[in-house]
Amino acid sequence: MITLSRKTENKIECLLCPHFCKIAEGKTGICGVRKNIGETIDLLTYGVISGYALDPIEKKPLYHFYPGTNILSLGSYGCNMRCDFCQNYNISQHTLSGYTSKTEPEKIIKDAQSALHNIGIAFTYNEPVIWFEFIRDVAVRAKKKGLKTVMVSNGYVNKEPLDEIISFTDAFNIDLKAFNSEFYKKLTGADIEPVKSALRQIAGSGKHLEVTTLVIPGHNDDEKEMAQQAEWIAGELGKDIPFHLSRYFPMYKREDPSTPHDTIKRLMETASKYLTFVYIGNMVSDAGQNTKCPKCGKTVTKRSGYNIKLQNLDQKGKCSGCGTHIFKHFASFSSSIQN
Repeated sequence: MITLSRKTENKIECLLCPHFCKIAEGKTGICGVRKNIGETIDLLTYGVISGYALDPIEKKPLYHFYPGTNILSLGSYGCNMRCDFCQNYNISQHTLSGYTSKTEPEKIIKDAQSALHNIGIAFTYNEPVIWFEFIRDVAVRAKKKGLKTVMVSNGYVNKEPLDEIISFTDAFNIDLKAFNSEFYKKLTGADIEPVKSALRQIAGSGKHLEVTTLVIPGHNDDEKEMAQQAEWIAGELGKDIPFHLSRYFPMYKREDPSTPHDTIKRLMETASKYLTFVYIGNMVSDAGQNTKCPKCGKTVTKRSGYNIKLQNLDQKGKCSGCGTHIFKHFASFSSSIQN
């Protein structure tokens, strides 16, 4: 088992994420949920749930991991970033206060096993990295029961903890919030390089990976930057990594107008020069939703919101037209939503 903290003078240093918070006794780190209790760091939110729902897997968003299935999704409180545009600020930017009810891992696993067309458990809504001890206890037990595990994360985590997370996680969606360090420094309170390192580490592990960028006008919507980002993803992670461009809406402390539809479509065209699968999220559009076979061009998935129709696929997720393997993770009961 890895070491998540170490004593330093009269404080305890947290080794979970790149902030390396040095925490005085009785205080918490930047995330607000990891507290120095004297000899060690205690996770205040162990078993504390803020959100608990059976979601379509596409909502994570994961478009190439068992498409058409459901996943039991849960989250807690706190985050190790301070994004002023956070879409889930009501839980991520609020720390534990007055929440005493806790959920045991066994209950979560039983619920996951009994849910219809459910492939497993997703840790999402707030930042799961800071919930490390709890997600480990749930995920290890879940995998023994044959359930899949998913993490939706900002990727701000140190190498050693991530190695362990990778060992009990089947699929990741990681936010790459922009492709410039100033954006990360000013808008998130973090650094981009650890996120890039985490993405390389996950891709190198062979675990399923998809990447999401929330496009904020005037901050990360430059076409040249998007070209650099897409080229980096293709070169460092793989050109077939599904990439999601998500439309921003005013939220939390940021009041900039919503991202124009044309901006999202333009950036999708730019990213598509380097990446095979580029998708649009948080907006209604005829483009950027469906999946086409990159070899023969057949449409193999039609999407409208979270409604999905699989077609032109065999039972292993291969294109029925040319045999190209589109979905390497494919559930047998997905055939029920095919034409």
